[in-house]
Amino acid sequence: MKIPLEEHLPYRLLALVVLVFFYIIYLLKMWAQKRQGICTQQIDRQKEPSIHRVEICMSIATVGIIPAQLLSIAFGWSYLPDSARFTGFCLGMLGDLIFLISVLCMRNSWRAGIPDKDRTELVTTGIYRFSRNPAFLGFDLQYLGVLLMFGNGLTAGFTVFAAVMLHLQILQEERYLTETFGTPYLEYRKQVFRYLGRR
Repeated sequence: MKIPLEEHLPYRLLALVVLVFFYIIYLLKMWAQKRQGICTQQIDRQKEPSIHRVEICMSIATVGIIPAQLLSIAFGWSYLPDSARFTGFCLGMLGDLIFLISVLCMRNSWRAGIPDKDRTELVTTGIYRFSRNPAFLGFDLQYLGVLLMFGNGLTAGFTVFAAVMLHLQILQEERYLTETFGTPYLEYRKQVFRYLGRR
């Protein structure tokens, strides 16, 4: 008798591995920067209203998706076949890896949100040679991976909401980087795609 793939691969555990690994990276990076006197969290800083609104909505989306993912995992809400679920695990782990590499390459210039007063460096080396926004790409792949593992209306809705808000945040950051770094950033934009690839 053939044993279903579900019994070989404990998808709830694998999905939790994707989430735990991702948020450990995020929290450890914030902790390491805090020990150096760097305020990573820039979202609640005073800014022009349009930037502030996007950042608040992005925060709601990226925090709100966590309980949606955890509820889906806890109750096993999945309407996708095992092949999609295994692909989701691989995609989620790829997102984690890309996120890890991006925060390591960004070093002390990494911030959550647009810096209010901090002066950071323009990072164009490492993984940033192939993506202008690898951390956001990592977020998106992690979200999509968990969605494929536990595909239902709740995770789908939050995944779309989070992806849209992250994209709007990228557009805000592009304006900020253009104003802050000028020609070097514009030249970088000509060479490297927003999410993945080079010209």
